[in-house]
Amino acid sequence: MGDYKAIRAIISGGGTGGHIFPAVSIADKLRELNPGTEILFVGAEGKMEMEKVPAAGYRIVGLPIVGLQRQLNLRNILNDIQVPFKVLASIHKAGKVIDAFKPDIVIGVGGYASAPLLWKATRKGVPTLIQEQNGFAGLTNRILGGKVGKICVAYDGMEKFFPADKIVKSGNPIRAGIGPASPETREEGLRFYGFTPGKKHILIIGGSLGSGTLNKSMRAWIGAGCPGGEDVEVLWQCGRYYKEGVDRFMEQQAAAGRDLRNIRHTDFIARMDLAYAAADLVVSRSGASSVSELCAAHKACIFVPSPNVAEDHQTHNAMALVSRDAALLVRDQEAPELLMRTAVETVHDTQKISSMEKNIAPLALENAAQVIADEAYKLI
Repeated sequence: MGDYKAIRAIISGGGTGGHIFPAVSIADKLRELNPGTEILFVGAEGKMEMEKVPAAGYRIVGLPIVGLQRQLNLRNILNDIQVPFKVLASIHKAGKVIDAFKPDIVIGVGGYASAPLLWKATRKGVPTLIQEQNGFAGLTNRILGGKVGKICVAYDGMEKFFPADKIVKSGNPIRAGIGPASPETREEGLRFYGFTPGKKHILIIGGSLGSGTLNKSMRAWIGAGCPGGEDVEVLWQCGRYYKEGVDRFMEQQAAAGRDLRNIRHTDFIARMDLAYAAADLVVSRSGASSVSELCAAHKACIFVPSPNVAEDHQTHNAMALVSRDAALLVRDQEAPELLMRTAVETVHDTQKISSMEKNIAPLALENAAQVIADEAYKLI
């Protein structure tokens, strides 16, 4: 498609970085195609998007919606009692937002914040598009799939969730600058993180909120004296939620005489492109965005799917790669004991690393944001 007119688009969803980063990538692409395009984000009040979206330079409106909590305790019961009232209030507010902004298209990226807005948009006859990031479709998207105009997906076999004639395989939009490392970017990454060339490098990423299991696995390995890691350096993203506890743990280990010069820990990695470039092996949760980034970066990886996500979709995401010998999988409950031992063994197995890199490369779907933007223009 050649001619992109200025449009008005609402992009809705969020809750985690896995929903927010693709949403911002789509917004950036729409702006790039026509700088006159007006974009409004709609998220859930109090969630991460309310901070991350303005930081990316976009306006956001929050809905009072909350999600159902599956674990049984008093706080969750009180939360769940409020859900129907907050859903009704959110639908009402979504209608007002649509009337005021007058969008040409509404794009949902998953997460419960997108439900009221997409539902209201379909009722008002506004063109709608869903971007489903996972190999197992989320509940919000499954409910809305029959009503929206197009569904952009990242995995094969999504006909079991959505009408086949609405599906477009686009892949997941990822952050700018992530791709296969050149010798120059690898060198820049090593320099940026203060790593030693010639050593093996492992990157641990627990997602935007951090991962208790990956952190526990690292603590166990450090506590045991980093077995097998004499020539291994680790960049460990522990997450904002866990940072204070990890700081304390590292201070205690240093006071006990442990040499921790081979480990850098941080709550958030801003230069993810350089972190990937420096790493020989990545250990990660298997959220859709992480999987797509690792495919784009052609990285050997070990996935530890989170058991705390709806419909166990992280296992589905990981298995799409594991079944093609493009990644390894360690189960969450086995990770504290097995994960770092597996990681250290794997990072020294150069044949295994290069075979995983070769097998993951063809799974990268590039230009996802462009494909989604084109589908949005077709609907308009």
